[in-house]
Amino acid sequence: MIILIPAYEPDSQLPALIRSIRDAEPWATVVVVDDGSGPDSKDVFDGVKALGCHVIGYARNRGKGFALKTGFGFIADHLPGRNVVCADSDGQHTAADILRVAAAVSLEGTGDGLALVLGSRNFTGNVPARSKFGNTATRLLFSLATGERIADTQTGLRGYPASMLPWLRSVRGERYEYELNLLLEAKQAGYAIHNVDIATVYLDHNSGSHFRPLADSVRIYAPLLKFLASSFAAFLVDTVAFLLLTLVTDSLLVAVAGARAVSSAVNFLVNRRMVFEHGRDKPAAAAGLRYFSLVLVLLAANYGLISALDALSVAALPAKILAEIVLLAVSYAVQQRYLFAGETAGTSERNADIQSLDLSLGHHPGTLRR
Repeated sequence: MIILIPAYEPDSQLPALIRSIRDAEPWATVVVVDDGSGPDSKDVFDGVKALGCHVIGYARNRGKGFALKTGFGFIADHLPGRNVVCADSDGQHTAADILRVAAAVSLEGTGDGLALVLGSRNFTGNVPARSKFGNTATRLLFSLATGERIADTQTGLRGYPASMLPWLRSVRGERYEYELNLLLEAKQAGYAIHNVDIATVYLDHNSGSHFRPLADSVRIYAPLLKFLASSFAAFLVDTVAFLLLTLVTDSLLVAVAGARAVSSAVNFLVNRRMVFEHGRDKPAAAAGLRYFSLVLVLLAANYGLISALDALSVAALPAKILAEIVLLAVSYAVQQRYLFAGETAGTSERNADIQSLDLSLGHHPGTLRR
């Protein structure tokens, strides 16, 4: 087991965490990434190195995602074949919880179906308002966009089997958004997500965190918000067309089908070019054929739901809104995982050497901005 800790301008909580890990598991290997903290943090990192940790780093702050990927690269090159548990440097994670996640990863990594393990907090007790609100908002958006429920989308305590490292290094994002991107892309890459309950710890109202509420929230929510904005725009187009067609025809089928034909064309172009990172990697004809096959399936489901609601005397517009909300998560999941998917875990492994070369030539070891 390797414990990876990204750190930006750490305080005394970092060496305290290392000492508690040493007390609980004396032989644990700890890798600390200095995310461009600067000379004022030299004494802290020197103290951590004296405790037997590998300390790597770089001069300029690059973000938490970059720091984690730098750590993964160092581990792959120098400490291969071992599971990795990532923990934060600000005292939020106890040594006992870190070891519990490590034990869970060891169990998950023994079969063909690999899983990343999240240390999930329950957010009870004296929790800072911004932390509770941020996790609640992200959890709701994540659930709405993917149809999956994860208790703690923002936890920094996460465990990964050794074979997952090439994929971890391939996922986009350099700052806080990286950890949410991992959750969004895990299923497409063939990985499950499992949870282990951990304590909710905030020291001094989380004063050690370098999270920037506005800028970093925008980065975190961007992948979800782009899809939701695209879907909402298509929904508006679809609804206007639907209402216009209901005025000129008595056929519900014609109204639903005609509206969907217009809105789906708009939605396909926006999603392919602006929403999904790998959308333009796919040939337009092949992507279009798959997309409009999905449209036909969703159209049938949409028509069925509206018909059922109509039979229950629900007015046309409310019925339309309810049907669209139900099918939104299905549409996102299929588009992300199949229509506009990037490389699978197997393919990304073939690119690992290229990324490793990039690290060694230009970005050698780690940086973190929360």
